Amino acid sequence: MKRFTITGAERSDFLTWFTEGLKKQFSQRDYEFCDSSEDDLRVVFNVLDPEKPRPFRRQAQATFVISVMEKNEKPTNTFQSAYPYLIRSLANHLLYIVNDGRRIEVYFVTPEQGFYNIGYQKGEEEEFFNKVYKRLEPVASSQLVINNEFNEDLDEELWNGNEATERLAFSGKRLDEMNLLPAPFPLEKYLSKRDMRHLKKLYGIGGLSYGNLSTRHDESSFWMSASGINKANMKEIGKDMLYIKGFNKEKNAMEISIPPNVAPKRASVDAIEHWMIYKEHPDVGAIVHIHAWIEGIQATEINYPCGTIQLAETVADLIRNEEDPSRAIIGLKNHGLTITGRSLDDIFERIEGRVLDQVPMSS
Repeated sequence: MKRFTITGAERSDFLTWFTEGLKKQFSQRDYEFCDSSEDDLRVVFNVLDPEKPRPFRRQAQATFVISVMEKNEKPTNTFQSAYPYLIRSLANHLLYIVNDGRRIEVYFVTPEQGFYNIGYQKGEEEEFFNKVYKRLEPVASSQLVINNEFNEDLDEELWNGNEATERLAFSGKRLDEMNLLPAPFPLEKYLSKRDMRHLKKLYGIGGLSYGNLSTRHDESSFWMSASGINKANMKEIGKDMLYIKGFNKEKNAMEISIPPNVAPKRASVDAIEHWMIYKEHPDVGAIVHIHAWIEGIQATEINYPCGTIQLAETVADLIRNEEDPSRAIIGLKNHGLTITGRSLDDIFERIEGRVLDQVPMSS
């Protein structure tokens, strides 16, 4: 039985009704409601005061925090208004509810910039809360693989990189020229120093950027862009580009080789996905992940968060079923694309002129 709670700011009449509906729906499934903020909580609904949004300070990575807030007027740009609340409340997900007295819209917002909505009409309570549950539960129960184990054992001949890292850096510039590299999100603009320390302690996150790319080194290892960096300007081994040598299942951590005396950046959260693909498909020589779209492609049914074993396994399944797994283009629902290729050049040749920078969003 998984445990959940509801906490946070004082609730309006509507939010009292809404959170009671969530409580009933989750309690009818494989969840047990509790009032305390215990360490073994699986899901926390944190009600925000829009004027003073306070984060729920989870004690464990496995606790999935869903912030909930209500606005009585629809903003000009709903996503731009909502996304900072997701960040400021240190949440894994945000339910941004627009309740203008005529219609109620619940917007689902994810750190990967996923953004879609479900409308509510009076008399549809059961169907409405069932829809909300079906959207939230799979992502809330997914397992993160974001820990890193760094070892100063990189071969000296690789301390300054090689031809593969040169191609990786060049390809980062190509993504930028194609306008497919959104600027890293300025976490420090929205978080206090205390919150930044908490975020780094819990998740190792020091920055938030979108998209990543990798290239195979040999049959069991690969080079990958690091997390939270400007991928259009990758230069340093161990900071901008990382040598991923494997996955330690017992420690639930990616294993990374670095040069000595380097303060490393963390691996992209998608490293587990790339590792699974390279391990199974020896003909895959490179992988690119972008927050963009190509029409007419296979896509995942659920928008699992980045860095979860469930997203990695789902993408791996779809690639396995492609006619040529080494040249696949897979859509990640409300998120973007994972593209495999024989090489980075192969990927860019296939996607040039086909990429739409707007990811279609659906509930």
